[in-house]
Amino acid sequence: MKLYLTPGACSLSPHIVLHEAGLTFDTERVDLRDKTTSGGANFKDINPKGQVPTLQLDDGEILTEGAVIVQYLADLAPGTDLAPPAGTRERYRLQEWLNYIAAEVHKAYSPLFRPLTDEQGAAARAHILTRVAHIDTVLANRTWLMGDTFTVADAYLFTVLSWSRMAKVDLSAYPNVTAYLGRVAERPGVQKALIAEGLA
Repeated sequence: MKLYLTPGACSLSPHIVLHEAGLTFDTERVDLRDKTTSGGANFKDINPKGQVPTLQLDDGEILTEGAVIVQYLADLAPGTDLAPPAGTRERYRLQEWLNYIAAEVHKAYSPLFRPLTDEQGAAARAHILTRVAHIDTVLANRTWLMGDTFTVADAYLFTVLSWSRMAKVDLSAYPNVTAYLGRVAERPGVQKALIAEGLA
C-alpha cells in the first residue's frame, strides 16, 4: 500500500493508523498547491479530487476520504481493536464520531486557512470551541473517545486538533481535551507518524 500525504494535513490520521496497526506501507508526499507528488507525478492523475489522504491499494485501486481509509486500515488489523467489528452497534458509534469530527470539527477549521477579517476569525474560533467544549465534556470520564480503547477516531481528532496552534485556537480552557492530546501524542505509533512527517 502507499499513502499519499501532505505533512500535518488530515492525511496524518491514516498515517497514524498505519503505524498503530503495524501494517506495511510506503508514503509519497504531495504538494497540494501544484498537485504534484515528490516522485514527480501529477497527483490529479492519481486522485482526480486532488486531495489527501489518498491510499493506493496493493492491486493499484485508489481509496479516498480519510474516515473511510482509516476504517479500511483498521479492518486489515482486527486484533488491534482500532475499530469495532463491522455491523456492531459499537462500529456505528465509531462512525458517529468519525462523521462528527469530519463535519463539525475538521470543517470548522477550514475558514482559518483562508484570509479572514479579525471579526471573521474570532467567529470561526468561537465556533470551533463550541465543538471542543462538547468533546471536553465527553472526555471527562473517558481515556479515549470510545472509552478505554484507542480507535481510528482518536487518530482523526488528534490530527484535527493539532492544527489549533497554527490556527490560533486556544484550547487551554479545556483540560480534558488538552490531557487527551497529550496521551495521544505519547503513543509510539503516533510518534512514528509525527517523526516521519517532520512534525516532532
